[in-house]
Amino acid sequence: MATLPLRSAPAPHYEDQYLALMRRIWTQGDERIDRTGIGTRSVFGAELRFDLSGGQMPLITTKRVYWKTATREFLWFLTGDTNIRALCAQGVEIWTDWPLDRYRRETGDPIDRKDFSARIVADADFAARWGDLGPVYGKQWVDWPTYEPAGEGLYRQGKGIDQVSALVESLRMNPGSRRHIVEGWNVAEIDLMALPPCHKSYQFHVADGRLSCLLYQRSCDVALGLPFNLWGAALFTTMLAQQCDLQPGELVWMGGDVHLYRNHAALVEEQLLRAPSGSPRLEIGRKPDTIFGYRIDDFVVSDYHPQAPISAPVAV
Repeated sequence: MATLPLRSAPAPHYEDQYLALMRRIWTQGDERIDRTGIGTRSVFGAELRFDLSGGQMPLITTKRVYWKTATREFLWFLTGDTNIRALCAQGVEIWTDWPLDRYRRETGDPIDRKDFSARIVADADFAARWGDLGPVYGKQWVDWPTYEPAGEGLYRQGKGIDQVSALVESLRMNPGSRRHIVEGWNVAEIDLMALPPCHKSYQFHVADGRLSCLLYQRSCDVALGLPFNLWGAALFTTMLAQQCDLQPGELVWMGGDVHLYRNHAALVEEQLLRAPSGSPRLEIGRKPDTIFGYRIDDFVVSDYHPQAPISAPVAV
């Protein structure tokens, strides 16, 4: 009897682990009532790993991820700005829903998001009153507040700590350190933030000339948030590697409360029917003088051919 030739199984795609996590949450996750009141299916503790060598990026391909929008957000974080005006001026509406929700609640004005965003851009006073998010991500990253004695048991605010600049310096001068960390979880200011940091802790590791990143995320919306978070962490690692004359290594993502919203059923079920493909690569066109000098047109992505976007509501 003739024997049939054995067919080798296709090599796993980096996105398979993301889809496996989505499937696990949707089929096995614990039903929970969350802060938003919408409800989630959730698992506690998850890990994903991605090779960043040769410009590889963990861009999700089973739906379109707007990586330029995510990049604009990340570059905004690095400015330390906490007002949505600069984002809205670029057409980035990632953070608009939180100030909009507060505005509607406090004024009773049922303004739609498009008009609210346009007013934020056009009216500096309105933006100052309604567009600020409190001391979120970038403020903690580049201007973590400090306090110094002012006599008689009093304290005054001192010079803020620029964690990002300190990170670049430590990577250059002491690559073997175990203290290459950028932290966003400032306990004293959590209640002042529109949303406490979800991607809260970044730790970096240098080995054999390669820079790797471990991102710990306390809370993660896998359908809408995680694709942006993976891109942001990989982008940060690649930028730091260039600044420090290193090569990108590995991105290790770790999640605490990892969840899917119950009203994302259509997105989840559609995305799980799709198969990933391609190997997107990032090229940075120039090396700025500092980590803060990058512009959106410095970044070029090739071999990214995503399937159609899948929309779903954001839980505020």
